[in-house]
Amino acid sequence: MSAVTTPARTSGPAPARSGRRTTFSGGNPLVYAIALVVVAVTLGPVLYGVLGGFRTNAQLAEDPAGLPSPWVWDSYAGVLSAGSPFWGYFLNSTIIAVVTTAVVVVFGIMAAYPLARYRFKGREALFMVFVIGLLFPATVAIIPLFILITQNYHMGNTWWGVALPQAAFALPMTVVILRPFLQALPTELEEAAQLDGASRVGFFWRILLPLSGPGMVTVGVLAFVGSWNAYLLPLLLLQGDMRTLPLGVADFSSEHSADTAGVFAFTTLAMIPALVFFLAMQKRIVNGLQGAVKG
Repeated sequence: MSAVTTPARTSGPAPARSGRRTTFSGGNPLVYAIALVVVAVTLGPVLYGVLGGFRTNAQLAEDPAGLPSPWVWDSYAGVLSAGSPFWGYFLNSTIIAVVTTAVVVVFGIMAAYPLARYRFKGREALFMVFVIGLLFPATVAIIPLFILITQNYHMGNTWWGVALPQAAFALPMTVVILRPFLQALPTELEEAAQLDGASRVGFFWRILLPLSGPGMVTVGVLAFVGSWNAYLLPLLLLQGDMRTLPLGVADFSSEHSADTAGVFAFTTLAMIPALVFFLAMQKRIVNGLQGAVKG
């Protein structure tokens, strides 16, 4: 018998594949390019205003697009000085925004709770009233609202006269966000609480409110930022020392039109509180909106 021998396999590097395509693993470069353009267009004026506050009027006139050289703090120091009207505007904006936020959160959660957890006739129709409220801007009702606040309720040129209408127009968005968030909470929690002797009101205060923290933070931040940036309603209802920061920016710009650096500094300082507050609560806002979407 003759043995059959097979040729030994030689080990070696595998042949390289031809025609392999190298792709950009991070995504479409065109999308990144468009995003960079949008960011530049959005943040460009903001950065220009911030840096303009660190320059003098002579520097701005000589080279409008240049960088501060040297950096000058006089404009910011002048806005923050003790005799500046900035602090009065800041106090008014803060109080109105805090009152608006508190009213929106308290009444929003109280309105969203029965719409989310109770079953009664006309529930969906009542919820549609809040949904339709999203299509009703405050500009449409500004004249009747002005007459109602100033003549009927005599709350013109007051904090409450601005905070309450702002909260009323913010309630539809609040209910629309909170309702699906509350619906997403399992019914087993409410059933277990009832077995332990808790009423629906007790379940609301002891269990539902702590679990609804992300949703309430979300609507609270949106209400605060919206109130801080409001312009039309405070313009009609507030006068003199009761004016808010957006109105103060307009007044300062008209009174000190020749002081371009001072206007840049005043505008920058006016937008910092709302910006810092929004960035600090950014993760909580995302969590609250995710809960609303899942619901």
